[in-house]
Amino acid sequence: MAHPFARGLLAFATFGLSGCAAFSPDSGMTTVADLTSRTINKDVAFVRTGEGADAVNEGVRRLLSRTLSADAAVQIALLNNKGLQAAYNELALAETDLVEQSLPPNPVFSVLRISGNGASEVERQVVGDILALATLPFRSDIARDRFRQAQLRAALATLRLATDVRRAYVRAVAANEMVALLTDAKSTAESTAQLAVKLGETGSINKLDQAREQVFYAETTADLATARQAATSARERLARLMGLWDDGLDFRLPNALPPLPRRPLALPSIETDAVAHRIDLQIARLELTALAKSLNLTEATRFVTLLDLAGISRRTQDPEGAPFRERGFDVQFQIPIFDGGEVRVRQVTETYNLAFNRLTERAVNVRSEARDAYRAYRSTYDIASHYQREILPLRKIITEEMQLRFSSMQVDIFALLTEARQRLASLRGAIDAKQKFFLAQSELQTAVNGGGLPAGGTDNSTTIAAAASADGVH
Repeated sequence: MAHPFARGLLAFATFGLSGCAAFSPDSGMTTVADLTSRTINKDVAFVRTGEGADAVNEGVRRLLSRTLSADAAVQIALLNNKGLQAAYNELALAETDLVEQSLPPNPVFSVLRISGNGASEVERQVVGDILALATLPFRSDIARDRFRQAQLRAALATLRLATDVRRAYVRAVAANEMVALLTDAKSTAESTAQLAVKLGETGSINKLDQAREQVFYAETTADLATARQAATSARERLARLMGLWDDGLDFRLPNALPPLPRRPLALPSIETDAVAHRIDLQIARLELTALAKSLNLTEATRFVTLLDLAGISRRTQDPEGAPFRERGFDVQFQIPIFDGGEVRVRQVTETYNLAFNRLTERAVNVRSEARDAYRAYRSTYDIASHYQREILPLRKIITEEMQLRFSSMQVDIFALLTEARQRLASLRGAIDAKQKFFLAQSELQTAVNGGGLPAGGTDNSTTIAAAASADGVH
């Protein structure tokens, strides 16, 4: 028959198990999928089976079968990027921590047997950590907050990848557009340089004008080589982010960036939206909540850090007497003579204050980032629109008028070529301005929703969490 204490210990453990967390079917990916769908309207997939991998590969092949848009490139990356899959593996590992923290400690069973001169003694003990059982609901609650943070960090990794893909896509397409422009310019410059050489041989052009045409051809050739290298590197970066290799590397990109929107976005409450929606702020708020609970738990257990209760059953047999049985219990606890828990309370208090100040700093910075991103968005839109509506139409008029005057022999061929070089500079400026606008548009979305690296390139909430892990709460 079991010892009453052992029965009580088992009952207590059973009660603790009733509140334990269990593994979810998707390792917490529902929250990540919901946030991603709501924020950028894209799907995510945590690939853990062969069937799941086949479904993802089929989806990627379907998206690669046509010319890539920015949205298609982002979707491919969210399905196919292995680094993102590793972030989802980290989420699954975080769930194991949640389940582990919500389980009561296993009781320890020990058997001791001593014999000699015909006598023997057998002692059995069942030892339970009463303090761990008593604080289990609090520790489990903190673990749930940590797991929620892990879900948000996985969503943040998803948004960061989407942001990186959009930037790489814009740069790759703009680089292709620049290569096409400079290819045409090089062909024209080559013809002009050859004409200048022939005219120089006849004495119809001086050495200065001849050198000008030749150096323009040489500079355009160098610019084209630079642009081709930039386009190749931009394409490779986009391929890396999409997780493509071998047959997937022959994806098709459009020849030019899409046209500008008819009008820019008006976001009068952008600061409020950023503070409400930024995922990094949500992570920091959860960190503050978890630390507040940790502080309360530490203060409640500051004087008692060890409380073990053991049920003892001892049977003694002596040849000279009848065997007899003894039962009892053993309690172990620390006496707070030298350490009254002040160190632990001070550590958790300062960690909480650290998290509070980091959160306040981050909230201030988020508002500033949102304002700055919107100003950059509006500024780059105005500049790119100015090129499209003013500079390029005027350059077209000038080119047409110069061609008319050339046809009527009012200007010579070199005046026409000089205007062609100026028009080339305007076209290059227009491509650069449009690229900056689409990059600023991506930065604006990042400023509102999150997805960019914090200032300094580190995630403060992650640093704080590492400094105040659940194991340090006692």
